[in-house]
Parts: sequence; structure tokens; C-alpha cells
Amino acid sequence: MNKLKFLSTLLAAALFAASGLYFSDQAAAQDSNRERTVNVGPTATPTPTPAPTIDEDEPIKIETELVNLNVRVVDRSNRPINNLSQADFSVFEDNVAQQIEFFSRSEVPTNYSLVIDNSNSLRQQIEKVIEAGKILVNANRPEDETSIIRFVSSTKIEVKQPFTTNKTYLSETLDDLYTEGGQTAIIDAVYLAAENVNDYEKSVGPNDRKRRALIVVSDGEDRDSYFKEEQLFALLKEIDVQIYTIGFLEELPKEGGFIRKSPYGRAKNLLTKLAEETGGRAYFPTSVNELNDIAASISSEMRMQYSIGYAPTNESNDGTFRRIRVVIKDGPNRERRIAVTRTGRYATPTGAAPTLQRN
Repeated sequence: MNKLKFLSTLLAAALFAASGLYFSDQAAAQDSNRERTVNVGPTATPTPTPAPTIDEDEPIKIETELVNLNVRVVDRSNRPINNLSQADFSVFEDNVAQQIEFFSRSEVPTNYSLVIDNSNSLRQQIEKVIEAGKILVNANRPEDETSIIRFVSSTKIEVKQPFTTNKTYLSETLDDLYTEGGQTAIIDAVYLAAENVNDYEKSVGPNDRKRRALIVVSDGEDRDSYFKEEQLFALLKEIDVQIYTIGFLEELPKEGGFIRKSPYGRAKNLLTKLAEETGGRAYFPTSVNELNDIAASISSEMRMQYSIGYAPTNESNDGTFRRIRVVIKDGPNRERRIAVTRTGRYATPTGAAPTLQRN
């Protein structure tokens, strides 16, 4: 009995000691927390955080997405229009008008071929033609690629310089051009040159959207081509290539027959039609001294485009496709202007992987 009482007393003492240790630890923890809270600053009392003040005159900045568009503008004949201002443009996304935040004119890369007549009919102008060719080449931008095609007759149509960005190669090739006798075959030369630039674009890749062009320098008189004129224009309707022509016609006879046009008339008609059907432009200098200005004009026309940026009214990045439409005001005499740009965009969800945008 005394032993049982002793064990009970011992157990009670152990419980009392454990409870004392527990409350001692709790008090120490509270003291420690109180000490960490109080001893933050130079005073023992924490300073309350003041409420933020709002300056009503300060503009509110909101981060938003800017959609960028590259736009080329042409008329009904597919000729470029490069003198428009922001006021001429309206942008719609899913038929909702958008506010244009950014506007500029810029230049786009171009793959073009210089197709130069080397028959004896141009022997008086060949030096100036070479000089004009160098002006065009020197105006090339880093991404522009140029080839040089020399032609005389149907059996002498040759790529003297394949497509390259190297201006030195191009200038040296121009210096090596020379005239010789032969039956001029301008239709065959343009046909093969158009096929060549189109095939080159396909070899680069289906997503390459460089502008394609030919710059044809000739007297325009076709004497012995394998292809017919109808075949040439059928090909040009199938491929996207602009043709700029420089015609030296002053040496051609201007007298024609009752039915048949004069050599001058036929040549001018062919060179004009080549340009108009493809959205280019025909030039007919009366002096070789005009070539420098013509070369500068062609260089500018080939590459010019408009850049437009707008902040979409629909700010939801839900991954859906949004249709884009750019409308241009009519010109003088109700001249229709056509915008060529991508048809829409995907509202990419925030944090999603980037994707290539395709026209």
C-alpha cells in the first residue's frame, strides 16, 4: 500500500514537471515573437503603413498588345501607290473598327532579275544601261537578291549571274556585258526569266514572301521568239511577278502598214502591256541621261510598303482567329485603292509558345 502511494506521488510529480516545461516553452515562444516584432525599427512601436496617394494628373499606364501589319497598296492595274497618309487607312478586326497607334512607310525585300537586251540594236546605249543597272544594284537592301540575264536570240538567253546579295558579283557581271548580232527574242527572254524567278522562290520555301520582279531593258522589238505572246501572258497570269520595262524605241521605224503596226508601235505596245498586266511600269526614255532617275524610281517602287500597328479592342487572348481587313479611301476620280496584307491573326494565349504568322 505504501509502495502504491509512493508510485502515485511520483507520477503526479512527473506530470507537473512536464506541464511546467510546456507552459515555459509557450511563454518563451511568445516572448521571442514579441521581441522580433518590437525590435524592427529604432522605436519600440511599429509605424503604420500610410495609405497610397493617387495623383489625378498622372496618366494611367496599361500594358497592351500591339498588332503589326505590313500593307502594300495597289490600284486596279496592280500598280503600287506609295504616297498615302494614315488618314487614308481604316483597320477592322472581326468587322470592328480599330484605332491605329502606329503608322509608317517602309521597304520590303525583293528578288528581281535584270533582263538586258544585248543585241546590236542596243549597242549605242549599252554603256548607260550598265550604269543604270549598277544604280539599281547599289540601291539593294541586305535581304534583296538579284540575278542578271543576258539575251540576244532564242539560242542566246543565259543567266550570267544567279540570284545573289553580293553587289560586287553583280557589278562585275554588268561590266562583262557586250552586244552582238542576232534576232532579238524578247518574248522568250521574259518567259524564261519569269519562270526562273518563280522557280527560285519555290526553292527558297513556301513561306518566303519576298516581292518578285523583272526589270527588262530592250528596244522591245521581237524578231524571232519560240513562244507566242499569248503564251507569255498566260504564264504571267499564273505567277506573281511585277515587270518594269525600259524601252529604247527611238531607232525603230514609226511607219506602219494598213493592217500591221509599225515596229515602233508594236514594241511600245508589248513593253507597256508587260508592265500594266503585272503591276509594274513602263519607261520610254528619249535620252540615256534619263536612266539614272528611272533606276532610282524603279528601286523605290519595287520595295515600298506601309507598316500599321493597332491595339485590338478585343483584349482576350483566347487563341481564336481574328479576321483583319484594311480599307483604303478612294483616290481622285473615285480611283479604287486595294490593300494587300494578311487576312487575320490568332489571339495567342499569354505564355503560349510563339508561332509563325502566315499570310
